[in-house]
Amino acid sequence: MSFFRPKTPSAYLLIGIAIGAVGGACAAGANQPHMQAALNSLQAARAELVQAEPDKGGYRARAITRTEEAINETERGIRYAGD
Repeated sequence: MSFFRPKTPSAYLLIGIAIGAVGGACAAGANQPHMQAALNSLQAARAELVQAEPDKGGYRARAITRTEEAINETERGIRYAGD
C-alpha cells in the first residue's frame, strides 16, 4: 500500500490545514472546547515539526508520525463523543 508523500514542507502544512478544517467541523457539532483546543495545539505542533530542519537522527520524522497519530486519536474521540 503506498501513501501520498508531499514533497515540500508547505504541502504538509496545507494538508494539515485541510484535515484541521474537517476536524474543526466535527468538533463544533460535538461542542468539546478542550478536545478542540488539544486538536488545534497538536496541529500547530505538527506544522512546526514539518518546518523544522529535516536531519534529526530520525527523531523529527518519528515526532511527526506520533503527532499525526495523536491528531487522529483526538479526532476519533471528538467523533465518538458527538455520536
